[in-house]
Amino acid sequence: MQAIRRKARAKINISLDVLGRRADGYHEVKMIMQQVDLYDEVEVREIESGIVLESDCGFIPKDQGNIAYKAAQLMLEKYNIHKGVHIYINKQIPVAAGLAGGSTDGAAVMLALNELWNIGASREELMTHSVALGADVPFCILEGAALAEGIGEKLTPIKGLEFAWVVLCKPNICVSTAEVYKSLQLEKLQKHPDTDKLLIAMENNDLQTIGENLHNVLEQVTETMHPIVKDIKRRMMEYNALGSLMSGSGPTVYGLYKDYYKARSACENLSKVYKQTYVVKTYNRGNA
Repeated sequence: MQAIRRKARAKINISLDVLGRRADGYHEVKMIMQQVDLYDEVEVREIESGIVLESDCGFIPKDQGNIAYKAAQLMLEKYNIHKGVHIYINKQIPVAAGLAGGSTDGAAVMLALNELWNIGASREELMTHSVALGADVPFCILEGAALAEGIGEKLTPIKGLEFAWVVLCKPNICVSTAEVYKSLQLEKLQKHPDTDKLLIAMENNDLQTIGENLHNVLEQVTETMHPIVKDIKRRMMEYNALGSLMSGSGPTVYGLYKDYYKARSACENLSKVYKQTYVVKTYNRGNA
């Protein structure tokens, strides 16, 4: 039976701003997201019936608690498919890390099933359906880099970072996104990202300006809960990063580099303490 394989790439936040809380409990955000070339490998193939999800990672859900599983359910229902699907996830992206690991797996399943069953849905159509799975899933279907607004589902594609290296470092802790947002005190925020300045710098691939203006309003909340995040940021800057930021609600911290050898050196030093440390390139749709 034919199998479709896709790379499900992680994302980082160049910025993350929270503008307010909606009546439905969700938060209005404005953020710049960029994919990086750290990825899970997702394989889907047709079976007679049902959904079977397997993985080399023992501690991700294998049922409806997994966005990839829910993505398969959504495709079966939306497109009236009377077949089943087997999903296998080779997990490389750290779990519960602020890197959209679950969301990108779900996006990969939707894109793969669209191809496997010759559904012919456009990327935009899949993005619209995927909002029901989670706010980051539409971006992961879009791929590359984007300005995200609303709850994260209103996406404007932008020019992504080129010739940039990213050192990712996830400490051995897990962070609850819901708890971080619940603890965020919007009225006490003293600084917000200069999103317009960052967008111009992205357009010009001005890594120096981007590094100097990275900002995530959730960082202070997570740092208070887990001071280790602040420590990794400090170390990243000591290891010559142009800038360092926590991605999403954390706890992963990244450093931005133009020079590969500086990035590799930082990765080698941090990996002595933190096992889940990687050096990767930024990824833009259309790149190999």
